[in-house]
Parts: sequence; structure tokens; C-alpha cells
Amino acid sequence: MTQYNWDLIERLLHEVQNSADKSFAPRAYAEDQAAAQAADGEPTGNLDHLKTLAADYEALLLKRGFIETRPEEQGGNGENFVLTPRGASLLALLDSSIPGSEHPRQILDEQADALDPDTFDQVAAKAQIA
Repeated sequence: MTQYNWDLIERLLHEVQNSADKSFAPRAYAEDQAAAQAADGEPTGNLDHLKTLAADYEALLLKRGFIETRPEEQGGNGENFVLTPRGASLLALLDSSIPGSEHPRQILDEQADALDPDTFDQVAAKAQIA
């Protein structure tokens, strides 16, 4: 089973939403995520590993259709993204500001690879996940 750092993925997806007119910087977002976790008294682990993981997640989210290059008319510069409908669905499931976000994360963790496009689409379509 592939395990994902859902907090980091949530952070990256939020940054995708806010990336108009600026380059997407997953390694910097990983640093911000680690700082926020440390401020909350949570362990952060190895920062270099987290930065590498963030860059790997960027590539994975792009390859698997959760994000795509932001069009120029929406502030795209060739180095930033927008959420696809699949990405928006993932963010809605992961959003920690929504009460009960732990349950969808648990369901995703139970999948062999929750970010496999076919697997994700099937799981996300189930009304009881949210």
C-alpha cells in the first residue's frame, strides 16, 4: 500500500489554487508546512526528505491529472498550475478546515494507491466517504 502525507498534499493543492502569476515552489511549501507543524507541537521529521517528497508529489499530481498547467489568461507563467476537477475533489476530501476530514483520509489510506486515477475516481464517487 502506498502511504501519502495528506497534510503536505493538502498544502500543495491549496498553493496550486493561489499560484496565479507566481511560480509553484513545492520545496518552499514543504518548509512552510514543517514550520506550521512545529508551531503546533507536531513532529516534522527530516526537512530535506519533506522537500523531496513535495517535489515528487508535484510531479505525481501533474502526471495523474490532479493538477494541470495554468492557462496564461488565468495568470499562468508556465511554472504554475490549476486544480483539475479531480484535484478539486481531492482537496475537498482532504481539507482539514472541514470537520470530519479524518474519515476521508482514512478511506484513502485503505486503498492500495489512493492517487491512482481510477482508484481515486471510484472512491471519490462514493457518497459515504465525505
